[in-house]
Amino acid sequence: MIENMWDYSPQAYSDDQKLDLVGFDVEATDGKIGSVDEDNNVVGDSYIVVDTGFWIFGKKVVLPAGTVHRVDPQERKIYVARTKEEIKDAPEFDEKTYREPGYRDSLSGYYGTL
Repeated sequence: MIENMWDYSPQAYSDDQKLDLVGFDVEATDGKIGSVDEDNNVVGDSYIVVDTGFWIFGKKVVLPAGTVHRVDPQERKIYVARTKEEIKDAPEFDEKTYREPGYRDSLSGYYGTL
């Protein structure tokens, strides 16, 4: 279980790096899932929005910062500690509601139990 789902672990990403993660490729434990379309690095509210392209029919997914295992600035890749299937089965992304507390709670509940 992740202690704080909405913050990066210090081993994964340091706040002092202050990188723009948009455009970085995102790798699940079993392969590439897409690229970062949006990132939010606010302490206690950090996440990335991943455009999955053709992998799941052009959908987007929100990954809380706590799911990020490592950020590699040289390769421009983000590695997440979840499988493709786990990410695909996450609560549905909705462009209008993904920033609301209720959606965040559902993501915390989902990813916090994996």
